[in-house]
Amino acid sequence: MLIAHDLGTTGNKASLHHDDGRLVTSVTVPYPAHFAAGGIAEQDPDHWWDAVVAATRQLLDRATVAPETIGGLVVSGQMMGTVLLDAHGHPVRPAIIWADTRSGPQTRALEQSLGAHDAYRVLGHRLNPTYSVEKIMWVRDNEPDVWARVRHFCVAKDYIVYRLTGRLATERSDASGTNAYDQQGGTWSTEVLAAAGLDAALFPEILESTTVAGSLTAAAADALGLPASVRVVMGGGDGPLAAVGSGIVAPEDGAYVCLGTSSWISFASLAPLHDAQMRTMTFDNVVPGSFVPTATMQAGGASVQWISEALSPDPAHPDTARLTAEAGGDLDTEDLYFLPYLLGERSPLWDPHARGAFVGLGRHHTRAHLTRAVLEGVAYNLLTCIEAFRESGATIERIDAVGGGAQSDAWLGILADVWGVPIRRRTIVEEANSLGAAVTGAVGLGLADFSAARALSEVTAEFTPDAGRHAVHAQRHARFTAAYDALEPWFATAPTSAPATAPANAAANAARES
Repeated sequence: MLIAHDLGTTGNKASLHHDDGRLVTSVTVPYPAHFAAGGIAEQDPDHWWDAVVAATRQLLDRATVAPETIGGLVVSGQMMGTVLLDAHGHPVRPAIIWADTRSGPQTRALEQSLGAHDAYRVLGHRLNPTYSVEKIMWVRDNEPDVWARVRHFCVAKDYIVYRLTGRLATERSDASGTNAYDQQGGTWSTEVLAAAGLDAALFPEILESTTVAGSLTAAAADALGLPASVRVVMGGGDGPLAAVGSGIVAPEDGAYVCLGTSSWISFASLAPLHDAQMRTMTFDNVVPGSFVPTATMQAGGASVQWISEALSPDPAHPDTARLTAEAGGDLDTEDLYFLPYLLGERSPLWDPHARGAFVGLGRHHTRAHLTRAVLEGVAYNLLTCIEAFRESGATIERIDAVGGGAQSDAWLGILADVWGVPIRRRTIVEEANSLGAAVTGAVGLGLADFSAARALSEVTAEFTPDAGRHAVHAQRHARFTAAYDALEPWFATAPTSAPATAPANAAANAARES
């Protein structure tokens, strides 16, 4: 059997699979994330490790399987973050995760040196504060005492693989999300690293996603309660692995949307897809020789979670399902719009200064209107991304939905009407990343090929667009876009908050120093 771990923003979802990838059971172990003014978004890497240990043991207990039946382990993880390690492989500070946007000055320095469009053609991505290399530069420029101890860089999934095997490496899907990877050459970009002033020795070796990184170390085996003979497959970034978990392993398989904390639309391609306005990005796929053009927004599911907490009498236990159900059907927001930019924005705006806003709010609007506006706001933002793909030559005729938000009939109905294409829910929703990791692990262990993913998740429901509502949403999308255009100059002039060290992070640093 195989165990897959998916390191998300809010917790680690671990799943147990048969050796052909079929899901047996899953558990989730939560961990905190720290968000603060000034664009701060951080997590403690040791919390990830603790969650991997706890989830592994919970899986074995829940499934009542003997540890000796586990032959492989594979990891999926949040992308574009920065974990900095000292010479002994210990984190020197909290991880800076994908949502952190402090590195604006470093981004501008790279743009001046490389040229925005030239860098986009090399990287498949815009230069932006949400990427790893800019975050590394920020630490160097702002935390010299910390930087003096830095010897290695990796991302979330790579840190766990290192803790499991003692081997520090990455693979192509996560490498392509760092802003330091030459997508055509398949190597770290000497041009980008020179412009960033970073030593190539800081960066790990790049492997294929299906590579067996090694077997469990004695310490890892003891912590997890597994035999040391368990082999660990590299795995990949959560975006490309979610595609595999959605049954999308080749261009003919269509597109999918992941409605997680961040939300994205993606599909498989045999070549990078470059948008003339640089609204979209392209990751390397975990399937060798292919790519996954992607449009990722910062706060998709996070916007829905936020409004649920804000409107709930008990924010710690919001009734998201009831709120979204109330906001479904034919409810009209009556010219109320929500800009879903709670964490700045990547696709399609690439504006770290953007912020969330209700526009058109009236005394008559209820909580159902507010929730509906949030659901539509995410849909409108992603519609701009779909249009960018089409303008770049992609054909999108249907979209499969995964992630926690895919459980909502109301939201999937809204997405179908806004986008004008059928939206399908699959049997594997919240575990799509883990399923993609499990299939990748099975391929790496020689037990299957990627085509097996198509049979492991079936379509359970389809939401077809209503032509009349789609026509109305086309007009509302234009008004939604105009609202951001009107506010963009105001966002750009907002006073910046000096990043403050959070007490929790200070404590974590002190603990590591001791």
